[in-house]
Amino acid sequence: MILLSSFLHLRPRRCGPFAGLGRGPGPAAGSRRALRVLVDMDGVLADFEGGFLKKFRARYPDKPYIALEDRRGFWVSEQYGRLGPELSEKAISIWESKNFFIELDPLPGAVEAVKQMANLADTDVFICTSPIKKYRYCPYEKYAWVEKHFGPEFLEQIVLTRDKTVVSADLLIDDRPDITGAELKPSWEHVLFTACHNKHLQLKPPSRRLQSWTDDWKAILDSKRLPPSQAT
Repeated sequence: MILLSSFLHLRPRRCGPFAGLGRGPGPAAGSRRALRVLVDMDGVLADFEGGFLKKFRARYPDKPYIALEDRRGFWVSEQYGRLGPELSEKAISIWESKNFFIELDPLPGAVEAVKQMANLADTDVFICTSPIKKYRYCPYEKYAWVEKHFGPEFLEQIVLTRDKTVVSADLLIDDRPDITGAELKPSWEHVLFTACHNKHLQLKPPSRRLQSWTDDWKAILDSKRLPPSQAT
């Protein structure tokens, strides 16, 4: 169980071969502090939308469905509810079911990019994900998914929270356009990861997008780094 106090101010461990995961030697005196990056899981690392649509059509072959190119809005169940009142609950039943999260495919390039990111100097990467309230399967399967695709060493880098605004970081890469919570001004900059449900949104400067994992995510990280003279 992850206690709230343990991740409000995340402190990377320093005891192993994975320097990029916060397990290597700490920054030398006078060097810039490590950049802390939070990466969302569903819709950013794991193909939630594709996995949902596949299982919805398999379970309810006679029901109408929403093609990925027609998805609008973060909440799948709300858009399905507009097709028919009973479809909202049917949609929710898909991701509340056993094996939904563990069987999601990684999005193209996601695993490779985040592993590269985690091995950059002066960079601490955490997978920051919100479990669903019906928790019988979801939290366990999220951990199992990370171990399956990233290896057991990455389990130390998971943050489960319903409120991402209370987690301290420099960047949050997330596909949800509106992230709110207890902190009105979170410490991180939210970089919107493009997904089928948000690609039509026009962002107002200085808000930024990461179109996919083939996009130049390194440039986004570099734009947040402080020179050694300003490091704290």
